[in-house]
Amino acid sequence: MPKKGRSGSKKPFIILGILVILALFLVGFASGPLGQKIFGDIGLPGWLSVPQPRPELPAEVIFHLFGLPITNSVIATWLTIIVLVGFSYAVSRRVRLIPRRWQALLEFILGALLDFCQRVAGEHNGRRFFPMVATIFLFVAFNAWLSLLPGFGSILVDTHEGEVHLLRAANTDINTPLAVALMSFLSVAFFGFRSLGPAYIKKFVNIGQFLSGLRHLSRGRLGAGLNGLFLGVINLFIGLVEALSELVRIVSFTLRLFGNMTAGEILLLMATFLVPFLFALPFYWLELLVGFVQALIFGGLTLIFLTVAVTSHEHEEEAA
Repeated sequence: MPKKGRSGSKKPFIILGILVILALFLVGFASGPLGQKIFGDIGLPGWLSVPQPRPELPAEVIFHLFGLPITNSVIATWLTIIVLVGFSYAVSRRVRLIPRRWQALLEFILGALLDFCQRVAGEHNGRRFFPMVATIFLFVAFNAWLSLLPGFGSILVDTHEGEVHLLRAANTDINTPLAVALMSFLSVAFFGFRSLGPAYIKKFVNIGQFLSGLRHLSRGRLGAGLNGLFLGVINLFIGLVEALSELVRIVSFTLRLFGNMTAGEILLLMATFLVPFLFALPFYWLELLVGFVQALIFGGLTLIFLTVAVTSHEHEEEAA
């Protein structure tokens, strides 16, 4: 008798799996508001339905520490830091010449980030910028990924303000994206000032040409004086534009991350509410991708601005 192949032995399990998935989808659809609107109440248990979501933009306060309000997004931020530090410590405390699974994963992530930094900024500057860029990338990405775990938005605790959620995605609280954007801005200013010294301020306040025009006028050189004043006003205007662009960059970074992650959270809540169970799974995979993309954009733009802040000085030295 011919033996059954592996594909033949797995076929009943594949069919059973498809039937189970189809049954869960149909039950979820029937228990959701869309199914109830179409079929009416067919007597399914109440625990199968998901309560209507009520997204709130302000983070909810869980408790106070030394008079400071600790919100659910702050707790989620602490959780992200604990996971990153704990994972790094657990892997790095027993480093092996032939890496095992978790060590290989960590080395792959850090190696890819270092290679990305060196490709953009060069070998020397890439190593200088790597700690900041890698920290921003991992923090933003893990904030997004951990928020997809069970417990975020589902665990309720009693506080003085009533019943609130214990955990909330940190990236959906505008204070967290703003804090990361400020750290990105400060790191660019630090490396720029470190490379240029006090001359870095001339990027924003360049009055040298204007003062030169005044000196020419005081010595009776009318043409050179007016030309210096005209160019000085232009330089002052350019410096003002540069300063405004730095501030706009902070706002842009903040709103981009906050808007995308908040929209994704609302999408997941509505998908789970309309059709409970399996319907939201594709959106979870989408949010994993969105979290990676947002972290890459945040870290990548920071790397580009760091590179520009340093290479501008190097080009000035070469031109001189």
